[in-house]
Amino acid sequence: MNEWNIDADRVEARINELAEIGKISDTGVCRLALSPEDLEAVLVVKGWMEEAGMTARIDAFGNLIGRLEGRLPHLPVVMLGSHIDTQPYAGRFDGIIGVIGAIEVVQTLADQGIVPDAPIEVAAFCDEEGCRFNKGLFGVRGILGRLEEGELERADKNGVTRREALIAFGGDPAKFAESEYKPGQVGTFLELHIEQGPVLESLGSPVGLVTGISGPLWWTIDLHGFAGHAGSVPMKLRRDALAGAARIITGLQTLAASDPDAPTVGTVGSLQVFPDSRNIIPEHVRFTIDLRDIDLARRDRLEQQLRAIIDDAAMENGLTYEIREDTNSEPRYCAERIKDAIRASAAEVEVELPELMSGPFHDSLAMSHYCDYGMIFVRCEAGISHNPKEFSSKADIALGTELLYRSALRLCKAESSASAAGKA
Repeated sequence: MNEWNIDADRVEARINELAEIGKISDTGVCRLALSPEDLEAVLVVKGWMEEAGMTARIDAFGNLIGRLEGRLPHLPVVMLGSHIDTQPYAGRFDGIIGVIGAIEVVQTLADQGIVPDAPIEVAAFCDEEGCRFNKGLFGVRGILGRLEEGELERADKNGVTRREALIAFGGDPAKFAESEYKPGQVGTFLELHIEQGPVLESLGSPVGLVTGISGPLWWTIDLHGFAGHAGSVPMKLRRDALAGAARIITGLQTLAASDPDAPTVGTVGSLQVFPDSRNIIPEHVRFTIDLRDIDLARRDRLEQQLRAIIDDAAMENGLTYEIREDTNSEPRYCAERIKDAIRASAAEVEVELPELMSGPFHDSLAMSHYCDYGMIFVRCEAGISHNPKEFSSKADIALGTELLYRSALRLCKAESSASAAGKA
């Protein structure tokens, strides 16, 4: 393998330092979006951006964005990045390596005295995870003008609205328009991320090339029955909301597993029961559904079958229901020119590069509606993620960061060539 340009020790030290903010165990982290811990982390990362020679700002959506001017500042930006907010029971690497790796790209350029042709921006997007306000990709959708009505009024489990949390964080809903990106302002988005699955490990490969992202469908479902005494209401006369929820949850599991060769996945990750008492029949149940597939037509078929299961479960148990659609995205595929740049970079360092789809969504999913995007995956142990046991080795992360560096340089030159060809 050729000599690396990036500083693996620096990358590792920053990952470990960031993991101290919101630390919940030896390896666990809780740094919810727009929380005090999130702000503390953003300010630390902002300092690293400035140390690398970037100008850095926190925009109206709570995004942290650093910028390194290029030799030809009129060219479309090559943007690198990911997120640093976490799940409530998280590890040290999800999103984080994409931001720290991107900063390392810029710092390596500075160390080597290289001025890229196109400007480079590094983004740490606000609230990718979506766990606090039950809708993710907030910051990246914000800069693209893709927020939905009522998003700021979504409340967390403590009743704090996103609007309140954003203002406390330093964001400003009144200035959203000033932070939106104009069409064509960014020409390329490239994201480094842990795989969050077991494929690369099964292949013995430290890194991989992402070909596309599965389309997530997120629902929140409310089932309404009638509370009664658990000891005196006959089974046939009950309107048990939790019994209906159980029927729907098992139906989702059956649907998602109906084709063992398909990458379909279905999950109920949150469930709330009212009045939540041992001897009262549940009157109201709220739960989430996450259904994903790389084949949109197949996902659409499963959605219709799931709606029929919900309708049947409600009828069988004497319930009413509402379905709120929180997220609905079709699968999005990576740009061939960006994949070619990553392939060429992998060839330089003499590493094989398996190609695979991403089941989880990423900030890249939103960026795909605005510009060409690409992703590099880094192997994670046993495919574990959203868990304190999440782990990627120093060597694998360093290799992924080196590919990010080499690919970013290629893409900056490609933007320059495309601009020159356009003028010709």
